[in-house]
Amino acid sequence: MATFNYTGTSHSLFILLGIPGLEDQHTWISLPFFVSYLVAFLGNSLLIFVIITERSLHEPMYLFVCMLAMADLILSTTTVPKALAIFWFHAGAISLDGCVTQIFFIHATFIAESGILLAMAFDRYVAICNPLHYSTVLSHAVILRIGVAVVLRSFCVILPDVFLVKRLPFCHSNLLPHTFCEHMAVAKFACADVRVNVWYGLSVLLSTVVLDALFILVSYSLILYAVFHLRSRGARQKALGTCGSHLGVISMFYLPGIFTIITQRFGHHVPLHTHILLANVCILAPPMLNPIIYGIKTKQIRERVLSALSSQWK
Repeated sequence: MATFNYTGTSHSLFILLGIPGLEDQHTWISLPFFVSYLVAFLGNSLLIFVIITERSLHEPMYLFVCMLAMADLILSTTTVPKALAIFWFHAGAISLDGCVTQIFFIHATFIAESGILLAMAFDRYVAICNPLHYSTVLSHAVILRIGVAVVLRSFCVILPDVFLVKRLPFCHSNLLPHTFCEHMAVAKFACADVRVNVWYGLSVLLSTVVLDALFILVSYSLILYAVFHLRSRGARQKALGTCGSHLGVISMFYLPGIFTIITQRFGHHVPLHTHILLANVCILAPPMLNPIIYGIKTKQIRERVLSALSSQWK
């Protein structure tokens, strides 16, 4: 077992290399990164602006969408600009403190998004299964508490990651084959025992993201049970329609995210560039597609966005 008796020089500066094996394609790879980030930044910013300024959208479902858009902005802005700097200017240098800060915001935001998606599933459950008590169960005060709880949970479970990484001596190579700093991708370059990092990271994954996914599964099982027992076909279609966009967002978030985390820890035979590309799909796809899905599928948001855009052109 490795110990912490290392007395040599520990790296305080790392070099992010981008996507290993595809260095000659970095310029072309940067194009979907740039377009995705531009769409994510503009789309989520517009979504936040419209929901905050339109009082008619100050309802639970739209407030949760606003929270999700804020998390998407933080997640994409924490990672993509640095990746573009690597692709365009070979500016991969990042300090250990900068790396740890990126680790904190990436993982904390990821867990926050999972919590928001769980809150949105609960919102749909109450709206469909207990509509008469919807306004009392999901009052503005309750929504505020849910938002605070989501942030506090993310902060509390990810803060130990900062200390778990900072305690490690890095005496091996300081060249990180990645576009951003990820907990285990950085920890494996330490010249010390990282089993605590591995098991803590796995426990956080199981107790937050996986548990959230199970609760969402139970929630939608109850929703579907209630929907298919509705007598009116029109009511069934309307209820399913309100859940369609949320189910799409859930699928985009959980499936690639969980697969990436599992392959990162156990998929030792998966090519490294596949790990990196999958990790970036998790970062790029939800922030880019979420505002598009909610903007197209949600009539109230679509109408307010079109109204806001048309007023700017007059």
